[in-house]
This record gives sequence, structure tokens and C-alpha cells, in this order.
Amino acid sequence: MQVAQIFKQKKPVVSFEIFPPKRDEALKSIDETLGILTELKPDFISVTFGAGGSVTNSKTVEIASKIKKNFGIEAVAHLTCLNYSKDEIIEMVNNLKANDIDNILALRGDHNPNLAPKNDFMHASDLITFVKQHSDLGISAACYPEGHPEAPSLSEDVINLKRKVDAGAQHLVSQLFFDNDIFYRFIELCKVAGINVPIEAGIMPVINKAQIERMVGLCGASLPDNLKRMLDKFADNKEALFDAGIAFATNQIIDLLAAGVDGIHIYTMNNPKVAMKICDSIKNVIASNRA
Repeated sequence: MQVAQIFKQKKPVVSFEIFPPKRDEALKSIDETLGILTELKPDFISVTFGAGGSVTNSKTVEIASKIKKNFGIEAVAHLTCLNYSKDEIIEMVNNLKANDIDNILALRGDHNPNLAPKNDFMHASDLITFVKQHSDLGISAACYPEGHPEAPSLSEDVINLKRKVDAGAQHLVSQLFFDNDIFYRFIELCKVAGINVPIEAGIMPVINKAQIERMVGLCGASLPDNLKRMLDKFADNKEALFDAGIAFATNQIIDLLAAGVDGIHIYTMNNPKVAMKICDSIKNVIASNRA
């Protein structure tokens, strides 16, 4: 089933993101993680683009296929394009379809200083247009509540986002953010721009100070003062920071659900305990929203 159809059947949608382990020996642990995550009954699980050069020889397709075939949960495979040719993208798309994967998250991908772009696809919208022409895959795309780090302004980034939707993106997943007011303002900008596809709020629980500071540095998300205080207070106490981070994310999600967001996408960091804690805290709120 395509993700767009899931949103037509229920709201809010709740989904998870996982990433392929970098080492083959760690791949065994992903089965245990998936077993726990799928017990929580997410509407879909997305799998980030794994290392290895292409979807064909990475673990992305293997894990996505396992999610769908072994656990009966819809899977979304991330697909980047900056460093690939049109022929390579067609090969990847065919491989995904051969493994019964019906959905992709179309991304440009990060610039690699050691690898020159192939220039067939300079933007995610180019990839979306191409995949739309050559397959019937469901296509999701990324959005940035505070603007893409390379965008001149948030307004211009929303214009670029509209291009993705016009090209065929049926669903959007937001980059992480920690201030819900920022997300609400972004949603209003999207409405004004004529973007009318479901937009999921991407939530990353803060359970490691160094990790979140690295992520914020990469994506340009801002840290509100109350989150900074929490990080400073509990940075040296792993257990306390975990509890505080889960509480912060849970409160953030509850507020988003009360505001009627289309869905919640939880960046699990391959830690099933994170998803379990949050889902247990919001299960009745989800049920109430779907009633």
C-alpha cells in the first residue's frame, strides 16, 4: 500500500525511522529491533539510505523488504540521487519493485567532497519527476520547518517544496524540530503556497547531548531555551537525560496531536526503547484522535 493511501484511511499516522547498521555483524541486531518496533503497530517504517554505493548493494532494500514481508508493516526506502545517473536510479527502482517495496522517500542527498555529482539530478524534485515517469511507486519527500540549511530563506524553501509536490510527492516528512510553534508557522506557509499533501512532524527524542548537537549542526534546527537547560542539567547523567528527553518528546507529540497534525514520524535511532516509551505514553491520545 502506498503511504498516501494510509493517510486517507486514518489520521494521525504514526511511523518510525531506522537506519541500516554500518557493519554486517550488527545486522543481526536489527531483527530484534524490528521485532520490538513492529509490535508497536506503526503505520509504516522508513529505512534510511544505507552505505555501499547503491540501493542494490546496500542493506536499505534488504531491511525494507524484511519489514514488509516478515512483519507485515509497510516500508518506505530512502532514495538519494545526487551521485547517481538516470540508469542507476532506474536499476534501483526496479530492485525496489522486485522486492515488493511500494514507497520511497526521495532525497537529493548530501554533497560528498570526495565524490563529484553526476549532474543527472541536482534536486530532489528532479528525482521525483523521473521516478514518477518511470514507475508507479508512492513518493514521499522531506521538508524543513526552519528551512533547508542551503536555502536563502524559509519562504524560498517552501517554494522549492511546492515544486516537489507538483512533481509528484504525495506525502512530506519533516526534519527534526524542537519548538512546535515553528512547525505550526511552517504548516501555515505551506497552506498559503498551495501545498495540500499530508505533512508528518518529525520528532527526535533527545537522549544524547553530543548526538543531538551534531544533528542540529547538520540540519540547522534550533534548540529552545528549555531544551538547552535540560541538556546542560542532565548531560552527565545518562539515565536522567533519557527520561527527560523522552518526557520532552512526549509532551511535544501530545501538543502536536492536540493541534491535529497529520502524523508523527519518530526518529528512533535504532533504539526500540525510545519508541516503546513514547508509544506507551501517547497510545490513548492516538486512540482519542482516531475515534
